Order: sequence, then structure tokens, then C-alpha cells
Amino acid sequence: MSTLRYITVSALTKYIKRKFDADPHLSGVLIKGEISNLKQPSSGHIYFTLKDQKTRISAVMFSSAAGSLKFKPENGMEVLLQADVSVFESSGQYQLYVKKMEPDGVGALYLAYEQLKEKLQKEGLFDPNKKRTLPPYPENIGVITSASGAVIKDIMTTAARRYPIATICLYPCSVQGEKAVPSIIQALNDASRDSSLDLLIIGRGGGSIEELWAFNDEQVAREIASFPVPVISAVGHETDVTIADFAADLRAPTPTAAAEIAVPHIEEVRERVMNMEIRAHRSISQLIQNQKQQLKKYTDSMVFRKPGKMIEPHAQQLDRLNERLYRESAKYLQNAELKRERMHERLIRLNPSSQIERKKNNLDRLVDRLEHTTVKKVNAGRQRFIQASASLEALSPLKIMNRGYSLVFNESDELIKSSSQVEAGDKIKVSLQTADLICKVDQKVERDHNGEK
Repeated sequence: MSTLRYITVSALTKYIKRKFDADPHLSGVLIKGEISNLKQPSSGHIYFTLKDQKTRISAVMFSSAAGSLKFKPENGMEVLLQADVSVFESSGQYQLYVKKMEPDGVGALYLAYEQLKEKLQKEGLFDPNKKRTLPPYPENIGVITSASGAVIKDIMTTAARRYPIATICLYPCSVQGEKAVPSIIQALNDASRDSSLDLLIIGRGGGSIEELWAFNDEQVAREIASFPVPVISAVGHETDVTIADFAADLRAPTPTAAAEIAVPHIEEVRERVMNMEIRAHRSISQLIQNQKQQLKKYTDSMVFRKPGKMIEPHAQQLDRLNERLYRESAKYLQNAELKRERMHERLIRLNPSSQIERKKNNLDRLVDRLEHTTVKKVNAGRQRFIQASASLEALSPLKIMNRGYSLVFNESDELIKSSSQVEAGDKIKVSLQTADLICKVDQKVERDHNGEK
């Protein structure tokens, strides 16, 4: 009997997996390559193949690690990974279990920034045609920034110097760190409920891309784009451009510049008001002068000096019109009277009683004519009947029978006119004037045309 020991495939795979997991050189491996066959199911896990020019290996990044990614992995992207190398027991294949991932050659934050910018731009969130015009003279300006930073001081100082009649309302928030995004969104929601706001400034001082990252958040951008009044974005220095800058109606290079854009200079407003006042005085003076000239023209006209002259031609015209109206009215009435008389005559002619009388007379004549014709036809018919009766009487066989003649019929009551219709033994009926004789032919004796047997 053989003494060899055989192990199962599962046992071998578990042994190999333990070897992989126990090897420190296969834990936290730093590896780079190109992503392909990327799959991202609803579970949040990321499955892909990492490859180079010669080799490929399967990789998985579970949702617990994938949730911290600042960018969206895509096929063809070169990435840097930190992963553990182990064996997937079900297939017996070794694969990478990724803990961290970042783009190769481009920072993860910058890549995430570019991806979000492209996404929102395709949606039309940055469409220039949707940008709103800033109010020229805002009374209430909301500011979303840190309460302790230099931004609010710069904005208030600049606004007070340029346009002191404007009111600045601060909606404080955290502008850096993990709590920055929800804090900014809460401040935007609070400011949106203030119906007195004419304009909103949102911003912070300069910093690195990590420090400014809260203003590259998608939800923050959407809240800015949908804000009920125009928004000025003043995030960072002039060289710093965030997603919030694209979503806002206007970007200012610095918070101080935002305040200068938001409000006009009071001296310029005063000068503008004075110029408008001067133009208004000139316009009113010119209008009064024109009205005076127009009034003098009217008072010097014939209407005011001799108003009767204006009435006389119209009075004469009125007389002519009255006379014409009288003639036309009389003519109209005369024509109407003639028309009425013609209608009356026609009505008399078409009176039903007259027509009925005429029809009755015609009917009487037709009745008389019918009676005369009927009597005439009856008499003529009677005469023809008498003549026909006399002729019938003269030709009647019964007349002949009165002289001793008789009629002979066969069994079918057919008149026998020839001897060929009768044979010996046939029954015949002999009709006399007063009776019928039923006879039987005993013998038929033929005669020639001379009457001889």
C-alpha cells in the first residue's frame, strides 16, 4: 500500500496564502503601473488590473480605503499604490490589496480638482450666460468667511472707506480643515434665508491647495451657483483659482478687491448724483422754456384773440349739413312710402282669399266638364254595349239550339267539332236547349265530303 500523502487544492492554497501574508516584503509594497479593466460596483469597492509593458496583476481597493480618495480612478491612468500582496483563495491567484492610491506625476488633489471642474463645466454650472450682474448700489452685503481672519477686516475696512452707507453682515464659518465644507454649506444656507441681502462675498486668505480645498468641494460649488443673489468669490491670492471661483457670478483676485468690486466709491456716487442733478436742472429749465414758448404761441393764435372766427365756418357747415339732412330724410321717407304702397298692392294680389276664390271657380268649371264628359262616355258605352249584345245574341249557339240543333262535348267538356275527336265506346254529352244527354258511342260511321256513307 502506498505511503504517499496527498493534500487538497484548498489546503495548498491556504498554505501559500499564509506564506504570502507572513512575508514582510509583501506587506505595504510600493508599486506603480497603469489601471485597466476598472470596475466600480455599488458596494464602493474598486476592482482593476495593474499593468506595465510586460506583466499585469489583479488588484482590489475596498470601500473603506476607496472612500478617502481625492480623485476618480480611470482606465489608462498611471498610479502609485501602497498595497499588500496576498492570495485570493477562491481562484488561487495572487493579487494586490490596495491601501492607498495617488496619480503618478500629478497630485491627487490637483487631479480631483480637474475632474470636478470638467464635470461641472459639462453640466453648464459655469455657463457665462447664467452669470448675474452685480447690483450697482448694494445696501446689505453678506460675507462668508472666518470670523477671526484678516478677510472680514479687509472687506469691512475697504467697504467703509469706499461706500460707508452699505451694511456688512458676517456669516462666520470654518475655512480650513475637515469641518470646513459642512461649515461653509451651513453659512450659505443661513445667508440664503436673509431676504435683505443684495450681494454675497465668499472667501478666505491665501494658502496651499490643501488649505483651500474646502472651496473645491462639489456641494459648495452647487450652493454658490444656486444662491438667490449674485456671489463674488475671493478665495486665496490672485494666482489661486478654485471651483468656487468658477461657480460664482464674479471672481475677485483678493478679498480686498472683492470689496472694491462690490461697492462703488462714495465720491464717485456723489459726483454722479451732482452731475445728474445738474442735468436734471438743465432739462427742467429747458422744458419750462419750451412750455412758455408753446404757451405764447397759443395765446397769440387766432383761437384766443378772435374765437368767433373759428366758430363761424363750422356754424355755416352745420347749416349746410342740417339742410342736407332734411332733404335726404324727406327723400328717404318718400321712397319708403312708395315702397309701402307697392308692397300693399302686391299683398292684395297675393291675398289667399282671392286665390282661393279663383281656384274654386276653376274647380267648378272642371267639375262641370267632368260630369258632361262622363255622361257622354257612359251613353256612348251603353250604345256600344247594346250593339254588342245584339250581335252576340245573333251569334249565340243557344239561338241555333232553339231551331233544334244541339252541342256535343267529350268527357273533358271540350266541344266536339270533328269525328276524329270521338271513337266507339267514348262517352259524350249532348246539350239540348233544355237538358244534357249523357250518351255512349256504339259505332262511328264515316261519311265522305258529299255526305255518303
